[in-house]
Amino acid sequence: MTHSFRAAAILVSGLAVAACGSGSAATNNAAADAASSAQASAAAAAKLAAAREAAVRKAAAAKAAEPRVTLTRVETSDGSLVTVAIFRGTVRYVLHDGSEDPYARPGLLKDRYFVGSAERTQLLAAFNGGFKMAAAAGGYEQEGHVLYPLRDGMASLVIDRSGHARIVVWPGPAGGGDAYSVRQNLQPLVLDGRPTAAAYQWGLWGATLGGGEDVARSAVGEDAAGDLIYVGSMATTPYDLARVLAREGARIGMELDINPAWVQLDAARHPGGELRAEVYGQNRPANQYLSGWTRDFFTVLG
Repeated sequence: MTHSFRAAAILVSGLAVAACGSGSAATNNAAADAASSAQASAAAAAKLAAAREAAVRKAAAAKAAEPRVTLTRVETSDGSLVTVAIFRGTVRYVLHDGSEDPYARPGLLKDRYFVGSAERTQLLAAFNGGFKMAAAAGGYEQEGHVLYPLRDGMASLVIDRSGHARIVVWPGPAGGGDAYSVRQNLQPLVLDGRPTAAAYQWGLWGATLGGGEDVARSAVGEDAAGDLIYVGSMATTPYDLARVLAREGARIGMELDINPAWVQLDAARHPGGELRAEVYGQNRPANQYLSGWTRDFFTVLG
């Protein structure tokens, strides 16, 4: 009898252990399933977050690439009112000769003294070039044709075949090998992010109307991102322009044309839009480059 009781107890104990083992296995399987589900959910969430982040980056890049011009006006400490235009995004630059200066024989150049109809639909802005060639302030090359010899050491706005522009002290690091169009004008006004010593000596920067220091002047610089910055005023000094360029981030800059008849910036809110005259008090209307002009100028296309 005692033996039978012990056998029954052992049997019950075995069944209990087996039941306990089965319960533990089920619990472990459930936990494993839950962990796997959590991992899958986390992976899906991470994938969705990455996709959203990529979409945000793509949208930001597209926004940054949009051709645009940022316009501001700066009043300097001596009272000059300087217009600042920064060209950003995917823009292209084109150099146009003037109907009188610099002179090119008919048929030699594609982009002439006016903005063509195809170019007009892409036009974001246009601004004046440099001194007359007779001033011997530098050379001139357009579309691979050197109309006036380029000179070493001169500040130069260089445009390659793709329309990308940069400013260098000629011939620059690339040796001028990729130049398609080049407009030179005097020595640098800004170098290494600071006004040059020559910027303080206004007499070095061209003959002014009436012989004064504060006259209409313009300049262009390039910042660290490779964007061009145009500055212009109807009454300012070379140093004022240099200081404004440096303040706006220009690492290098050069003076462009001076005196009231020649300083001009026209810009639109978007490529192909209506142009507005942007240098406060400028003499020429916003459509001057559309109808044609006697002197060279640049267009900014988007």
